[in-house]
Amino acid sequence: MTRPRPLSMRTIAEFRARFRGTSVSYRVLVVQPAFSANAYVAHARSLGWDVLVASLEDEGRRVAEVVRDLATEIITVDTNDNAALEAAVVEAHRRTPIHAVVAGGEYYVPAAALLSARLGIPGLNPAAVDKVRHKARMREAVAAAGLDVPRFTVVRDPAELDAACAHVGFPAVIKPVDSGGSVHVSRVDSVAEARAALDAMHAEEGLEFDRALTHDAILEQYVSGTEYSADGYVRDGEAVVVAVTRKLLGPEPRFLELGHLTPAPLDEPTREDLASYALRVVQAVGITTGPFHCELRLSDGRPVLMEIAARLPGDKITELMEMATGLALPAQVLADITGADPVEARAHREPVAKAAGIRFLTAAGAGSYRSLDGWEELTAEPWVVAGHVLVAPGAGIKTDEADYSCRIAAVVFTADSPEEAHERWHQIGDRVRVLGA
Repeated sequence: MTRPRPLSMRTIAEFRARFRGTSVSYRVLVVQPAFSANAYVAHARSLGWDVLVASLEDEGRRVAEVVRDLATEIITVDTNDNAALEAAVVEAHRRTPIHAVVAGGEYYVPAAALLSARLGIPGLNPAAVDKVRHKARMREAVAAAGLDVPRFTVVRDPAELDAACAHVGFPAVIKPVDSGGSVHVSRVDSVAEARAALDAMHAEEGLEFDRALTHDAILEQYVSGTEYSADGYVRDGEAVVVAVTRKLLGPEPRFLELGHLTPAPLDEPTREDLASYALRVVQAVGITTGPFHCELRLSDGRPVLMEIAARLPGDKITELMEMATGLALPAQVLADITGADPVEARAHREPVAKAAGIRFLTAAGAGSYRSLDGWEELTAEPWVVAGHVLVAPGAGIKTDEADYSCRIAAVVFTADSPEEAHERWHQIGDRVRVLGA
């Protein structure tokens, strides 16, 4: 994930001026929006729809200023308390009906599913929540459908680790069963390394949206190969892959995502194989409406599941998809759930580039940095869409290069082909030097 690019106050003023007095057709609720899900709020308001935002508005759960300024109403409630959240939303629905509920991020997929069912509107079936949130149950469902998944087991107690390692073998990958953002995901090549990784997971005191990291881990067979994501949506039970994206990762034993290229530089038969596999995964886990983000590896010519999520992809992949395909995924999802016409909801536009990408920069394991040499010259290039400094110079940075919080800057760019996009991804890394790291 990366931090959302803030809209200017002029843009916000234009939204308000444009839709002042406009009759609103739909009313949308976004639960604790962050990162890519902020686009739900911006797009719905651009159509003149009402947008309710449920947020704690305190500590680790405070929405971005642009969301607060654009939202029609902020429902201040503990979004980690399902009973309190449901009561607040039911009351808002009683006053004026809500037509769609969407998750503002990975951790709020269960809440959005439950609320949709409670209000009797389209949404992810609550029975599918475990299959898209719990990595072991996800793999069980996909394997039962006859698809390739890594050999795996769940480790609920450190005493189970030796047996787990004997079952899975090495190399292996260990990770929390229900986290995201590459948090505590690492390759291990021995029981000692697996134990050290599990101990670090159990010692973690950091919170994601005020949620402690689970102690249950999944240990799975390491799968070699290039990593991709297949992203799309399900409308009336029919899944559509909009784009297959190449994922560029940092050095192992970590799996820090350092970039994405849309579309992936692939031949058409391989792209179709990846998309077909992803569609079967979507069906296996029971996603019957809304977005999906399926991560997989191409290993010895065959797709193998890494993860699937029932939410918008992060890291600005939705923006890359829109630039390269013309499909605005947040708009398509909102249209599908509300029943609005996707064309009238402006989900389909003309592509602006043959390919698009994003490159993340890190401080190479340093605890801080002084400046980004070459940043101004690079971001002035006509093919650079935007540059974002995610961690200010002098601020503290985690030194393990383990998850998205270690990324200090991002560059969004376009290209005339997927191959040129790959070349530009490398060029960005060569042109910007992190000084003082």
